[in-house]
Amino acid sequence: MPAPERVPAGRVMPGEETVAADGTGAADRVADRRTDESRNGGTRGGADGGISAGAAAGRPVRLSADALARGELTVRGQVREASNAVLYCTITYEGATGPCVYKPVAGERPLWDFPDGTLAQREVAAYELSRATGWDLIPTTVLRDGPYGQGMVQEWIEAAPEDAGLLALVEGDEPGPGWKPVGFAEVGEGRTALLVHADDERLRRLAVLDAVINNGDRKGGHLLPAADGRLYAIDHGVTFNADDKLRTLLWGWAGEPLTEEARTVLERLATALAEGAPLATRLAALITGAELAALRARVADLLRTGVHPRPGGDWPPIPWPPV
Repeated sequence: MPAPERVPAGRVMPGEETVAADGTGAADRVADRRTDESRNGGTRGGADGGISAGAAAGRPVRLSADALARGELTVRGQVREASNAVLYCTITYEGATGPCVYKPVAGERPLWDFPDGTLAQREVAAYELSRATGWDLIPTTVLRDGPYGQGMVQEWIEAAPEDAGLLALVEGDEPGPGWKPVGFAEVGEGRTALLVHADDERLRRLAVLDAVINNGDRKGGHLLPAADGRLYAIDHGVTFNADDKLRTLLWGWAGEPLTEEARTVLERLATALAEGAPLATRLAALITGAELAALRARVADLLRTGVHPRPGGDWPPIPWPPV
């Protein structure tokens, strides 16, 4: 299988709109500029502070939550191969500029199993959970006003293609050393091949995070290995449903015991999700009470069973298309 595809900047359609953090700009023109191309796809490129000094040295610029929330947001183009409106932007803050992605709520395509206008909030909630684990698997993400109204704004991560060997198709029935099996896939002319993912601790952490947030759409194109060796995951709009919706390519550890590290993280999450705790309070503003209760129950269930979840029988376990 080819390396997981991400949508590079070369596939961005040009266009420009600018707005300050207070929302002044072109929000009134959103009805004429909506896209129906993407539900939750796209690519991007972390913490508190400003924009990193790396840009001056030619290194990738890192955007902090403060910069994403307060900086001047300028739309540079549209990511075409996405299912909702996904806009490639730049943020200018304290004299420096860096790239980001903006997904306006007004550009969301309604989904039967997710309330209209909530995908951006779920993206932010997923980032909050990722940050709470200490693994920081999701790029810095905030909710703010933009040229087309409120939306999710996320740091753009530039993937390193040479390090993207996370998924593959192999002949035969065994994955081979260093790989975990997912299932068989048709490859044309009546032939099948075994879909596998790398036996990689970064992916294993992500598999745990996806089980916690109930990710309904973990595809290969959502995995961004960075040049510094870290792995980032993007596109978390279809998460936190109160019903079991887990769909992922990362089933290779299904039924296996959780690592000691994962159990420690889950115990920490259980405490952080207690009613009145700061994380729980932030999430309560982003997802429903029923969804927050289901989140707590998933964490408790993972700790009780001590194993990675197995695919359920009421929901397709693998997203389509897989990338």
